[in-house]
Amino acid sequence: MSYVFVNDSLQTTVPLLQACIDGDLVYVKRLLECGFDPNTRDCRGRTGMHLAAARGNVDICRLLHKFGADLLATDSQGNTALHMCGHVDTIQFLVSNGLKIDICNHNGATPLVLAKRRGVNKDAIRLLEGLEEQEVKGFNRSSHSSLEKMQLAENESAMESHSLLNPHLHSTDGMLSSFRTTWQEFVEDLGFWRVLILLLVIALLSLGIAYYVSGVLPFASNQLELVH
Repeated sequence: MSYVFVNDSLQTTVPLLQACIDGDLVYVKRLLECGFDPNTRDCRGRTGMHLAAARGNVDICRLLHKFGADLLATDSQGNTALHMCGHVDTIQFLVSNGLKIDICNHNGATPLVLAKRRGVNKDAIRLLEGLEEQEVKGFNRSSHSSLEKMQLAENESAMESHSLLNPHLHSTDGMLSSFRTTWQEFVEDLGFWRVLILLLVIALLSLGIAYYVSGVLPFASNQLELVH
């Protein structure tokens, strides 16, 4: 199945692009060997790689790549060759050479989204879905691994700093010094007035809890009468 418009052949006067549309591997090779630019574009910004991928001509895609065609080239709509592709072997070639499966065009559509819109064969859809799932899982694993490493490094650094600042951690003086340092850092980070408000809130909550549990309001003038 072809995914290039029927009148594409009428929209280009560039021999290399016409050969890519026609699937003429021999002529494409001859033109490239004669010095034609493998990244030349048509009026829509599409390269030969776009046109060959859309036709499923994986051999032409390989040949263009061999002569230096840019696999990451995008057309005027932000589509890569993978966005136009609907054939298993061509998809595999493009992905194996570095094209990302989750890249979006200017309208925010991925190759999988466009493939579903065009109604390409089910094998190509399943391949794109599998590749997209693998890429998402790989990204998540990489992100989690990096985050865990950063957290571990921060914890080790904090423990090392704490150990250096408190060489006599088990002694009373060391514990008091550690507490004072932690308290000072806490006050500096939060701000004096915020700490004061926080302590006031805690005190009020404590009074409320005490009243709720005992039924006696602390510091009330009639406290003794209530007790009796």
